Amino acid sequence: MTTEFNDDLLAGLDDIDWASLDHAYGYAEDVPGQLRQVCGDDDEVRREAWRMLFSNVFHQGSRYTASPYTVPFFARIAIAGPHAARSIALRMLKVLAIDWHDEHDLPGGIDTVAWRRVAAEFTPQKMVAWYDEEIAVEADPEKRRGLEEMRAYCAAGGTIDSRASALVCYDAVRAELPSLLCLLEDPDPDIRKRAAYLLAWFPEEGVRSVPGLLAQLEREADPRAAATALVAAGLVGDHTLVECLRPLLVAPEPLVRWGAATALARLGTTNPAIFTGLCGDGLVPRVIEELARAAASPAPRPGVDFNDGNLPGYATRSLAQLAALTSDVTGG
Repeated sequence: MTTEFNDDLLAGLDDIDWASLDHAYGYAEDVPGQLRQVCGDDDEVRREAWRMLFSNVFHQGSRYTASPYTVPFFARIAIAGPHAARSIALRMLKVLAIDWHDEHDLPGGIDTVAWRRVAAEFTPQKMVAWYDEEIAVEADPEKRRGLEEMRAYCAAGGTIDSRASALVCYDAVRAELPSLLCLLEDPDPDIRKRAAYLLAWFPEEGVRSVPGLLAQLEREADPRAAATALVAAGLVGDHTLVECLRPLLVAPEPLVRWGAATALARLGTTNPAIFTGLCGDGLVPRVIEELARAAASPAPRPGVDFNDGNLPGYATRSLAQLAALTSDVTGG
């Protein structure tokens, strides 16, 4: 890769005061060098730089004041970086936005309303005010110094609450999504799949991402990417997608049928009124049939990121929610 290409990807990197930001192992002065290395030509150096970056800005699920500042660079790398770095950059965006400790589950998706409500209680501004109150009444010099250090951390944009710090990164990734939509048309099916997977966790962006996901489905030849786009649409869309997705329940590829059934199950269980209306037209039994087939599958399907590729487990969860809703509707 040429220096000019690096400069385009990492424009503004040196304008950030990394020395004032922290990561898992201290101040973040080493982050710019690592970002440059992941855009380089040396495979071994690039792998080590990714390992260090992951550990620095996302150590065991924690985010730090430096973490959101890396997001725009990961987005640029995902779009126009070297081939070996693009897929990893998308993975970095996903884990920085949402991880296993955050406010999400499957098959329901992510509840950003609840997440924002909790995080609002632990903003840096509120924490600074809380520390000011504690410092004012603390007589012990050592304890007071500790409180002052934490106050300074919050004043610099940090927060001691993991959900609040994660939300800062989530919103940083959300801000990059409009530029990442183009990846749904990327020549590389793995990039298309990972881009669709990233979009699945941003229901607040559904109005913009669903049209892109539906357009992808019209031309998608890769079953993994198609199934991922289907599940993503179901997680961030609404009941108006039902008729668009119904025909894919009879797609030739089993993985695509699973994706359609999973999406339709989620749309139905999140809108019981719609589900009730569909019980009599054959759609719900067809969804249940397809999910039951997937649940009975002997092994995970590699290449699908949802539920770590454990599609039988995902199908079983979807069936459990449908069974509960069916019982409510029929009174059984």
